Amino acid sequence: MINTEQFAATNQAHFDAMMGLTAKAFDSIEQFTALNLQVVKASLDEAAETGRAVLGAKDPQALLAVQTALLQPGTEKATAYGKQVTAIAAAFKGDVEKVTAKQAAAAQGAFAAMVEAAGKNAPAGSEQGVAMFKQAMATATNAFDSMQKASRQVAETAEANIAAVAGSVAKATGKAKRA
Repeated sequence: MINTEQFAATNQAHFDAMMGLTAKAFDSIEQFTALNLQVVKASLDEAAETGRAVLGAKDPQALLAVQTALLQPGTEKATAYGKQVTAIAAAFKGDVEKVTAKQAAAAQGAFAAMVEAAGKNAPAGSEQGVAMFKQAMATATNAFDSMQKASRQVAETAEANIAAVAGSVAKATGKAKRA
C-alpha cells in the first residue's frame, strides 16, 4: 500500500536535491564566468603591453626577443587556466556524485522496504520467489556499485593524464625556451 506521506516526503527530498544541484551548477557557471573574465582582462592588458613592445622594437633581434618572451608565459597561463577549469568541473562533478549517491541510496532503501513489505504480505509458498527477487536486487546493486567505482577510476585516470600532459607541455616549453 502506498503511503501518501512517504510519497510526499520523497518528492520533497528529490525536489530539494534538484534545487541544490541547480544552485551548485550556477555556482560553477559563476566560477567559469569569473575565470574567463579574468583571463580576457589579463589578455587585453598583455596585448596592449605586447603591442607597445613590438612598436618599440628598434631592430629584428628586438622583435624576435619580444616574440620569444611571449611563448613561455602563454603556455604557463594556458596550463594554469586548464587546471582551474578542471578543478571547477571536478568540484561540480563531485557534488553531483554525492547527491546522486544519496538519492540512489534513498530510492534503493525505499524499494527494499517495499519489497520487504510485499514479501510479508505474499501468499504462502511464495517465500522462495521473494528470496530470489531479493537476491536479484542485491546482485543488481552490486553491479551498479561496481560500475560507479569503475567510472570514478576512469575519471580519476583521465584527470591524472590531463595533469601529466599539461606538466609535460610546460616542461617541454621551458626546455625549448632555454635551448
